[in-house]
Amino acid sequence: MIEGAECLDLLGMTARLCRSSSFLSMRKSVGIIPARWSSTRFPGKPLHLIAGKPLLRYVWERCRRAKKLDALIVASDDMRVAEAAFDWGAEVAVTSPKHRSGTDRVAEVARHAKEFEFVVNIQGDEPLIDPRLIDDLVKKLQSDRKIDIVTAAHPFQNPAEAESPHQNKVVLDRNNCALYFSRSVIPYPAKPSGFRYLRHQGIYGFRRDALLQFVKWKPSPLEQAESLEQLRALENGVKVHVLVTKHGSPGVDTPADAKALEQKLARAQQRFLSR
Repeated sequence: MIEGAECLDLLGMTARLCRSSSFLSMRKSVGIIPARWSSTRFPGKPLHLIAGKPLLRYVWERCRRAKKLDALIVASDDMRVAEAAFDWGAEVAVTSPKHRSGTDRVAEVARHAKEFEFVVNIQGDEPLIDPRLIDDLVKKLQSDRKIDIVTAAHPFQNPAEAESPHQNKVVLDRNNCALYFSRSVIPYPAKPSGFRYLRHQGIYGFRRDALLQFVKWKPSPLEQAESLEQLRALENGVKVHVLVTKHGSPGVDTPADAKALEQKLARAQQRFLSR
């Protein structure tokens, strides 16, 4: 049980970093996976079994393959998630249940983890996340001190999917900084042009100070209108750099998505065994 693990009480706050002895050395980059139990569309999603393994564990195992992370932490307000993650070997932060978003949860952990200069906020429902993308986000922050926030996007494989309000889109300037994020199709297709619509992938690399400043700002008008948190940065004059990749990794938002992923993994395993 997690209660019996060696934990460090961080300044009397609700967050606890478990297996904390590994935090004693100075580190530069940390990946934090926020995971909450009470998803409206998919309660218990982090521990939903896919081919016999919890969804969150797929994410954690992929992230462990990233070479640029000095630490990887699962952050959750639910002891079921925290205990399960701890049991399979994850470093765990038990956070406040009052957070409105995963970013707030990540910031709570980062606030006390002062040894990290870079923080990567990794979605807990993207089990096929590419570890190389995580490394690229960190490298971008390390190589350009002008960048405070970096995220990722990729072209839609099926352009018709861009019409879905459940798919977040982004348009960029010539320096690959975000001009705008939207649930609508942007830009509006006034005439056929062959424009590549970009799907925004919800992974973020932050400089720690930028993250802590971000969560201090109140939700902005555009953010509230679109229900897209990243617009808060743009409305406060912070540029968001976007790495454009060839492909992205699908998220698991519903039980149907989980079933489709399980079938995809089964097909991949069958191809491997038939070689």
